[in-house]
Amino acid sequence: MPVEPGAPVEPVDSVLAALADPTRRLLLDLLAAHGEASATTLAGQLPVSRQAVVKHLAVLDAAGLVTGGRVGREVRYAVRPAALDATARWMTALATDWDRRLAAVKRLAEAAEHGTREVREAGEPNRAAGEPNREGDTGT
Repeated sequence: MPVEPGAPVEPVDSVLAALADPTRRLLLDLLAAHGEASATTLAGQLPVSRQAVVKHLAVLDAAGLVTGGRVGREVRYAVRPAALDATARWMTALATDWDRRLAAVKRLAEAAEHGTREVREAGEPNRAAGEPNREGDTGT
């Protein structure tokens, strides 16, 4: 569904958009491993410039995934887990719903298979193509 320009962005949408980029995911991994780090420190561990790292961190900050705080002359970034937790809860609810739906489909398929097996075991003869069944259906 297209989003209207100027429409409010849901937090989960911002998080998923931010996480769509592999460099931003790597930045989160690095911050999770180090606790907090400056853009300069992070850039030293990535194949991108410091300016690119700062832009990626701005996207992560806007999505609520990191927070930056000034320490002397540098800004040190750290992971902010609340947005990840909210997104994880949404994904868990989505997965639970899909599991419920797939279980219902499985039950229907098993019931249909069980019913077909009972008919075969009862000795109903196999129909040739075009031969009518009990209800007069031609089977074509």
